[in-house]
Amino acid sequence: MRPKGSPGGGRGRGGQECFLNLAMAMTLGTNLNDAHRQFLQAFLTLGFVERPEAAKLHQLYCQLHKVHYVPDKLDDFINTLNGQLQPLSLEIRKGVSEENGRTYYALVNLAETEITLMASDYSENELELFKKTMDLIVLSSNGFASSTEILNLADQLKPKKMKKVEAELVLQRLVQDKWLFEKEGEYTLHLRCVLELEQYILRHYQDSARKCHVCHSLSIQSQVCEDCGIAMHLPCLAKYFQAQREPRCPNCKQFWPHQIPDINLPGPSGLSSTPQETRRSSASPMAQRRQ
Repeated sequence: MRPKGSPGGGRGRGGQECFLNLAMAMTLGTNLNDAHRQFLQAFLTLGFVERPEAAKLHQLYCQLHKVHYVPDKLDDFINTLNGQLQPLSLEIRKGVSEENGRTYYALVNLAETEITLMASDYSENELELFKKTMDLIVLSSNGFASSTEILNLADQLKPKKMKKVEAELVLQRLVQDKWLFEKEGEYTLHLRCVLELEQYILRHYQDSARKCHVCHSLSIQSQVCEDCGIAMHLPCLAKYFQAQREPRCPNCKQFWPHQIPDINLPGPSGLSSTPQETRRSSASPMAQRRQ
């Protein structure tokens, strides 16, 4: 988990500075240039960045250090950097938000994929609440858990119970640290959390966790084909069905029985809006986002 003082959450300020110095030292003598190093420094501080902001950083540091800049080569630039971060078990990963379809980048720790990586920031009881919240979210039909469901867990925690007002404060911290995302009193896993804990979730929820058929990443909020069982992220299926004359499963070609999200997908600028409505398949009654 990232430093509490940064948007990504995690190590304390002193630990962050030591880690930054180590990471920067490890990149010396490699084929990285100063633009790569300053880009890495920004990610070590920010932790979680939307694509347009990452693109601006890419342009800024290339121009600042007089490095050849190619506007549409951000991913190549990051891949070069990731090749040198492997000895540190770090990687700048790309993911698509299940809320708005926007692309984000996050600096993730590949060595610590267990919930225990949060132990330095949360008490044993608080970690237990997060684990139980994750259970509710991953095992739910739509990838969400209500605040009522979560707060009802407070007096079931071990080794000791937690007051509901204390649980509310923990939820606020989990949202602030980008482990959870809250929307109208319901909670799901933040994209930052999904990118960091993807392997943990796939391993511990083998019967429930699914990968998106389109992008092959872990899907928390998804729709599932009732015929063949494939799952698709809401933004992925919205984009896929935009190009189809009628909604049919990309795998088995059967008619898609769920509501199709009406998501304004990012254009060239990378901007999009949060989905407000869904269009329904003409052959189906109202369905949940995930069956």
